[in-house]
Amino acid sequence: MSRILIIEDELSIAELEKDYLEMDGFEVRIEISGEDGLNAALKEEFDLILLDLMLPELDGFEVCREIRGKKDTPILLVSAKKSDEDKIRGLGLGADDYITKPFSPSEMVARVKAHLARYERLISSGGRQNEMVEVRGLRIDKTTRRVYLNGEEKFFTNKEFDLLVFLAQNPNRVFSKEELFNKIWDMESVGDIATVTVHIKKIREKIEYSTSKPQYIETVWGVGYRFRV
Repeated sequence: MSRILIIEDELSIAELEKDYLEMDGFEVRIEISGEDGLNAALKEEFDLILLDLMLPELDGFEVCREIRGKKDTPILLVSAKKSDEDKIRGLGLGADDYITKPFSPSEMVARVKAHLARYERLISSGGRQNEMVEVRGLRIDKTTRRVYLNGEEKFFTNKEFDLLVFLAQNPNRVFSKEELFNKIWDMESVGDIATVTVHIKKIREKIEYSTSKPQYIETVWGVGYRFRV
């Protein structure tokens, strides 16, 4: 049974999320402060975290930053904040998705299931011979999910890694943001394609010598992105 941690100070919303998740067979724990939620996330094992941004003591951004620095557990941000700036900040800190309040409980459950399914696929690759992608000093180990640039390891979130691998395995082909969103996030009808732009930016910061003149991931203006070989 998958364990879900809800960090949400509005108890009525937390209880609603809990009820719908439990109806789908999940084990759910609620914490109503940022500090308590962070402690639970770091000390215990959860399969996914639903994290509100507006929290007492520690806000959701700081909680997300602390969790992502130590664990790769999927994090879904939940907030009444609708601005692109907040979405970009949250995704840039390593969150996997952003759900805007008010939301449909069934949509929330669908996103939780989609992220859990993807994460399960990612961690089930152990025991195979390492699959490598190597391009001009960039080495991507698909089995261990590690990336090296000229021998130096670079650290990626799950979605950053997935996006980099997909582009690197389909070199010189241009993909639109919509295509990349559908391929990597597995959800055609929910979510925000702005997350693609955020993740491309974070990847470039880690592997490009100059983000203004990228040698790996190029922007094809008005169309999308391609990986150069």
